[in-house]
Amino acid sequence: MTAVVPALARPDLSAEALAAVTAAVAATAEEYDRSGAVPTAGIAVAHRAGLLTATVAERYGGPAVGLVDSARILLALGEGDPSVALLAANTLATHQGQAAAGHWPDASYADLLRRSAAEPTLVNAIRAEPELGAPARGGLPATVARRTAEGWSLSGRKAYATGGTALAYHVVWAVAAEPDNDTEPRVGHLVVPAEAPGITWIDTWDHLGLRASNTHDVVYDEVALPPDAFVEIPRVDGVYRDPAATSAIGSFGHPALYVGVARAARAAFVRYARERVPTALGRPIAETERIQAVAGEIDAQIAQAETLLLGALLRADSGDTGHLPQLSLLKVQIARSAIAAVQTAVAALGNPALTRHQPFERHLRDVLCVRVHPPQEDAALLAAGRRLLGP
Repeated sequence: MTAVVPALARPDLSAEALAAVTAAVAATAEEYDRSGAVPTAGIAVAHRAGLLTATVAERYGGPAVGLVDSARILLALGEGDPSVALLAANTLATHQGQAAAGHWPDASYADLLRRSAAEPTLVNAIRAEPELGAPARGGLPATVARRTAEGWSLSGRKAYATGGTALAYHVVWAVAAEPDNDTEPRVGHLVVPAEAPGITWIDTWDHLGLRASNTHDVVYDEVALPPDAFVEIPRVDGVYRDPAATSAIGSFGHPALYVGVARAARAAFVRYARERVPTALGRPIAETERIQAVAGEIDAQIAQAETLLLGALLRADSGDTGHLPQLSLLKVQIARSAIAAVQTAVAALGNPALTRHQPFERHLRDVLCVRVHPPQEDAALLAAGRRLLGP
C-alpha cells in the first residue's frame, strides 16, 4: 500500500511543546479519574498535537518517529494523564507494528489512516479472556474465528479490552477453526472494525488505577469479517508462543508512561513542599533537610528509571543488541523505580498524600498498574534466572 494520507504532519516534539501537551492533558485528568468516562478531552489534545499517529511509517505518509521519541511522547502523556497515555501507547504500538510488518489488510489500514487524519482514532490489541487470564501466561484463546464461504465469523468474550467504545478498530486474538485443517490450529489476530455488527461491550472496569482507560469486557457474536482479516502468528520450532510473553524493544511504551506518572508525583511533591508552611515551623517544608532528602530520593528513582528506559532505546537505535535478552529485566527495574518514586512521596507526606484533595493518591493508584503489563515480574525474573543457570 502506498501513502494515502498526506495530512499526517510530523509533530513538534520539542521539550516545550511536550510540556504544553502535558499541562493540557493534566487539566482534565482528575475529572476523568473520578468519572471513569473516556478521556475525550485529553485524547483530543494528543490528536491535535499529532501524537496519535507519530509512529505511522513514511511509506504511508506518516512521520515515522523512532523509539526514543515515541517514549518521550508517552512520558509526556503519562505525566499528564496515564489513561490517555495508555490509549495512545496501544495506538502507537499498532502503527509501529504495521510499519515493521505490514500485516493489516490494505483497505482497513487505509481507512484507519484516513480517519486518523480527521479525528482521534484509537486501536488496540484485544487479547485477554475471563477464563484464560493474561495470554502471556500460556494457553490458547477460547475466542474462535470460523472459516466461512465469505471469510470469517468471530465469536468469543474478551477481558481487559482497553479503550472500550472509543476504539475504532480491534485487533482480536483468536484461534482459527477451519474445516480443511486437521493439524494444529492456527492462532492469530483478526482486524475488526469497531462498528461491525455483533460486538457488545460489558462495563466491567471498576479499577484502582487508570480508571479512565475504559478497559472493559467485550463480546463478539458471529462478527462477519472478510478473508484477509486473519493474520496468523507463526509458531517457533512447532510451538506457539504468545508475543507478549517476552519483551521486545518496541514494547517500552508502557513502562514509559508510568515513568511519566512518577514525574507527575515529583512535580506535585515540589509544589506541595514549597507551599506548605506549618505554623510551628514558620517556613516552607521545602527548606527542611528531611524534605530535601526525600526530594533527592524521588529524583534518584526517576533518574534511574529514565536512564534505563532511554538508554535501552538508544542502544537499540545504535544497533547494539547485547542488552536485548535483558529487556524483561529492564522493564522490571523501570517499574520498580517508578513505583518507588511515588511511594516515597506518599510516605513522606502522610495524610495529605492520601486525600483526594491532592493528586498523590491518584498517582500512587495509577503507577501500581505498571505491574500488570506483561511480562510480569515473577515471569521475567524466572526466565532470566533460567537463562543464566540453564545448560
